Amino acid sequence: MPPIYFQKSASLPMNTVIRFVPQQTAWIVERMGKFNRILQPGLAVLIPFLDRIAYVKSLKEAAIEIPSQSAITADNVTLELDGVLYTRVFDAYKASYGVEDAEYAISQLAQTTMRSEIGQLTLDHVLKERAALNTNITQAINEAAQAWGVTCLRYEIRDIHAPKPVVEAMHRQVTAERSKRAEILESEGQRQSAINIAEGQKQSAILASEAVRAEKINKASGEAEAILLRATATAAGIEAVAKSIAEGKDAAQGAVSLSVAEKYVDAFGRLAKEGTAVVVPGNVGDIGGMIATALSVYGKVGDAQAQTMAKRMVERGDGKVIEGTATENKSS
Repeated sequence: MPPIYFQKSASLPMNTVIRFVPQQTAWIVERMGKFNRILQPGLAVLIPFLDRIAYVKSLKEAAIEIPSQSAITADNVTLELDGVLYTRVFDAYKASYGVEDAEYAISQLAQTTMRSEIGQLTLDHVLKERAALNTNITQAINEAAQAWGVTCLRYEIRDIHAPKPVVEAMHRQVTAERSKRAEILESEGQRQSAINIAEGQKQSAILASEAVRAEKINKASGEAEAILLRATATAAGIEAVAKSIAEGKDAAQGAVSLSVAEKYVDAFGRLAKEGTAVVVPGNVGDIGGMIATALSVYGKVGDAQAQTMAKRMVERGDGKVIEGTATENKSS
């Protein structure tokens, strides 16, 4: 059988002169129809025929089921709600004589208070602010139940049932919201992926340009070193030839003159082989004249070099040596 609420106990303890009151229970004794006293837990002595146990109140915390009821929200949505109310008697006298049935009165007060509180909220707030709604209902019940000797400890909304079309609309809304969030997250992922790809390409281009730059620098450095080495070798060779000419004097200069004449004649020979049009001097048939011309060219070059060397040595303070050298070059 389901529990039956909001009704008084069917039977009361009888007056047997000596009674034992249970713990956490208050017995209201009337003498000749008038309130006499409240029996405390333990031994109690009653006067036969005069005393009567009129009310028995439990001082324990009690759970009262609030039946399902309809309530209309601020946005005109009809809801079906039920809940559980937790109460406790703190004054047995007021609970007995202040109201006919305290539990029934509190249950009705809880229902009306819940309707008024839900009427001030929209559906979304009712679903999100259940804790605040429970607190407001508890405060409203305690303000009215003080005169009944009962206090409301807490109120809990157990179930909220919305109409089927509203539930379907809420499901569509949730689905749309989640689809929106999924698309946003997907677009954010694509954006981040594009940024990462661009950043990688940028870093790759920077590294490639730095590699090309380093390669060009190394190549230029190598070419510079090669040119420097070739110049140094050429200078050393020229210096060695000049030193040999200076030491060999007439014999060395004759050998140089002969070498220049041979190269002069070879150059004319190569010109005839490499091109179809050749410009040659008028005395091409006179081999001796050509050799003499080459030697004269070498002599002029040698005189110019000797004069340049003489000027440099004068600047250094070696005038006597330079004059001797210049005289020998002119006599030769």
